[in-house]
Amino acid sequence: MLIALHKPYGVLSQFTPEAGSAWGTLADFGLPRNVYSLGRLDADSEGLLLLSDEPGLNTRLMDPIHGHKREYWAQVERIPDDDALARLAAGVTIGDYRTQPCRVRRLEPPPEVPPRDPPIRVRKNVPDSWIALELTEGKNRQVRRMTAAIGHPTLRLIRVRIGQFVLGELAQGSWRELSASERTLIFTPSRSDPRP
Repeated sequence: MLIALHKPYGVLSQFTPEAGSAWGTLADFGLPRNVYSLGRLDADSEGLLLLSDEPGLNTRLMDPIHGHKREYWAQVERIPDDDALARLAAGVTIGDYRTQPCRVRRLEPPPEVPPRDPPIRVRKNVPDSWIALELTEGKNRQVRRMTAAIGHPTLRLIRVRIGQFVLGELAQGSWRELSASERTLIFTPSRSDPRP
């Protein structure tokens, strides 16, 4: 079984709560027994999270050696110029690690996404913009650390695609089991913009 969940903001990618944490967990969504998340999204990130009861899928999908692409939409402070985006695409140093090259582009016009609860912080004199990043690796808080490294902190982060499977119209907090053809999309190399 392979399940797609649109994980909302404020939910841990695990079934057990953390001591002293106010974050929700995957146990709040009525998922089938014995499934586990393939990879993770931080509690303050949103979007496509896959779950399965099949051994071996986690390595097949998440190990960078397989070069499996995942696309994220990041709402960032200010408007990155071409040089900042080129630096991001070439790889940036975060701590003692240099990120692998990735595909980066502006999202113009900005994507239509459901409002976040709670809303992002808004600073009256600081504009924001949306960029898309396509990665094959997933270090801890990588996208947020990458955008911060070029001077554009992430305000909101949504994973919209894994392989060629797109989150699409799946509502926040909803999940469904994937069909055979959708499973194929998960494991197919990506090549297109996920916006409908």
